[in-house]
Amino acid sequence: MIVGLAPGLRGANRTGRPFTGDYAGDLLYRTLLKSGFAAGSYGAAPSDGLELRRARITNAVRCVPPQNKPETAEIAACGRFLATELAALPRPKAILALGGIAHNAVLGASGLRRARYKFAHGAMHELPDGTLLADSYHCSRLNTNTGRLTPAMFEAVIAALADRLAG
Repeated sequence: MIVGLAPGLRGANRTGRPFTGDYAGDLLYRTLLKSGFAAGSYGAAPSDGLELRRARITNAVRCVPPQNKPETAEIAACGRFLATELAALPRPKAILALGGIAHNAVLGASGLRRARYKFAHGAMHELPDGTLLADSYHCSRLNTNTGRLTPAMFEAVIAALADRLAG
């Protein structure tokens, strides 16, 4: 399970598929294709033939937030939706949190204390039920333009996650 922040105004909110049609999707789907978590080709349209493999994508918040950053009340209000999605999965082996907000939302939806699992890019936390919670900075244009996250850094997290799941 990959948990992002919220639907992007020009991406998922417009196209109906998470991360489709914005820069974050370009980096995410290119990396998923490279690591085997997706097949086909990504053309930034829901009809492009891309197929996720052993992966599902959701967001911490269900609606496009003002200023592209959700407020605490929005995150809390959407927590039940994330909890329902997580509960509907047949015990996921891993959850990849894209950013601190997604990381904290996953912990909140799972009823876990944030203080026990600190967000850090590249961190991997084993949760009490055996699920692996992996952290990455969000693959947004802001993070890549500022150098906080490079494509190589993002690819390294996905590759490390794939290796842990294979082992």
